[in-house]
Amino acid sequence: MNAVSPTGETADGLAAWIAPGRTAVLVIDMQVDFASPDGVLGAFIDMGVVQPALAAAETLVAQARAAGVPVVFVGLSTTPETDSAAWNERLRRRGGDPDVDAALCRAGQVGSEFYGPKPAPGELVVHKTRYSGFVGTDLDMQLTKMGVDTLVVAGLTTECCVDSTVRDAFDLDYHVFVAADACAAYEADIHAASLKVMELNSAILTDTAAIADAWKGAA
Repeated sequence: MNAVSPTGETADGLAAWIAPGRTAVLVIDMQVDFASPDGVLGAFIDMGVVQPALAAAETLVAQARAAGVPVVFVGLSTTPETDSAAWNERLRRRGGDPDVDAALCRAGQVGSEFYGPKPAPGELVVHKTRYSGFVGTDLDMQLTKMGVDTLVVAGLTTECCVDSTVRDAFDLDYHVFVAADACAAYEADIHAASLKVMELNSAILTDTAAIADAWKGAA
């Protein structure tokens, strides 16, 4: 008997939906400033909370490569010129300093480097300046060129850039699966609530174990 995945489907059913010929893995914002104790946010957030998701994402990436599934790394890459007026004004209204608080994942600096799973030579890397990986980038065009209509998504943080990318992917008519154990927020209740909202509206939840079963035997 086939095991039932978190999607409610058998492994064979999930395998058809996330078959290598139609699927890409998106790894979103697993970067030094968002995930490392040495990054900007590590100064005041215990990054231990995201370590299980980083490890799960590394497993997912290895599974994808072994199965011939393309892996796409999406990362924030900012400059003072790309910081929008709305973003800076929101920080001011919340009592922040845009010159300090906006300086996440600055292009060319260590904070923007990928942390945990890292791109292999030849893998697509998409740099973004907004929450969603589809805003202001050629991600949709690149996926279309690859013949991809299905996405398996991992990344940080669940309620922000993962959620924003998933919503846009669904609006662009991709079939979206979220590897829930390969995503994280800095607070467990926010992570859980965001997963619930994505499951209700725009994605199917699964995990790395179910994905591994689905890709078992793929070349």
